[in-house]
Amino acid sequence: MPDDAVTHVLGIDSGGSGVRVAVARADAPGCSAEQPPAWSSSPTWSPPLTWSSATPATVGDRGIDAESLLARVLPAARELLREAGARRLGAVCVGAAGMATLGDDLRARLPDALADAFGVRRLALAADAVTAYAGALGQRPGAVVAAGTGLIALGAVPEGFVGGLGGTYGESSTGGASGTDATATGATATGGDTRWATGGWRRADGWGHLLGDCGGGAWIGRAGLEAAMRAYDGRAGGSKPLLARLEAVFGPATGLPGQLYPRPDRPAVLASFAPEVGRCAGKDPVAEAILRAAARHIAEAAEAVCPRLESSEVALTGGLFRMDAPLLTPVREELAARLPGVRVTEAAGDPLDGALCVAAALAADGLRLPRDPALLSIV
Repeated sequence: MPDDAVTHVLGIDSGGSGVRVAVARADAPGCSAEQPPAWSSSPTWSPPLTWSSATPATVGDRGIDAESLLARVLPAARELLREAGARRLGAVCVGAAGMATLGDDLRARLPDALADAFGVRRLALAADAVTAYAGALGQRPGAVVAAGTGLIALGAVPEGFVGGLGGTYGESSTGGASGTDATATGATATGGDTRWATGGWRRADGWGHLLGDCGGGAWIGRAGLEAAMRAYDGRAGGSKPLLARLEAVFGPATGLPGQLYPRPDRPAVLASFAPEVGRCAGKDPVAEAILRAAARHIAEAAEAVCPRLESSEVALTGGLFRMDAPLLTPVREELAARLPGVRVTEAAGDPLDGALCVAAALAADGLRLPRDPALLSIV
């Protein structure tokens, strides 16, 4: 390999639960147009080298503070690159929660800082929903529902995708010309759906626990706590099993408002009760109804963003789905009813895998995920 050949890529994931950095081989398997990330699919490939911190990025008057993020990320990246024996870094992808609304300082400072530190000239700045999409589906068309404390759904038709049955990239299945217009590529094939006439991304929800995030962890936890308080009052719709779990977790029911309302992390506190709803669902019809309602919200979000292509997939990612059958069973039933024929799959990787996926595709001039000023910009 020539000394100046690209050998590695760098991915950075900044979210509410901390910051992670990873270095991977630029030519590792995964992240082609057809395949999601597969860094460990072959015994001949080493997994990415990673570093993590449980401390989230600092948010100040200018949004996400680039200086504080760089102060942690640059030393970690240098050490990982040294361990990996990297000779030349081909591209970097930074995926950050709040990139669209809080990313001005990152967009202003990261390009020069990363170029100075590593000599890299290819940089992708992405919302964490985009890296979650790339980690789940790679660069295939479909929708990803990311559910943890909150919930957001993101759908995409990658650039150059020619839709319909067995859709490919760059060449239609009937021998027609290639193109990026989703109408020309068959994205309107089902039910005359014209929402993808210009391709790109579609987003549903992700509006926070006061205005949305319907079906997410905070939504489920709040609904469970409300049912518990109804049982305490003797009102209709109450659940004695959930009241018992409330008292086991938080103490006397009358003390819950004083514990909850002053907390700056109220969504996380609410979401912490979601697993209790899952545990009660098998024996409590109220808890089961809460999860069924959550499943409807999740399926509605996926339906709103999923392109109507015969090759589309829906991937579920995020910690909420670790609840397993009590939530996943009704979610799959709702998705089958709303999106018949669309394959539902587990995410192939997480947002850090997605950041590596985007960086690897960018380094190879193969990035087909749609550019968007708020969601995915290339520097």
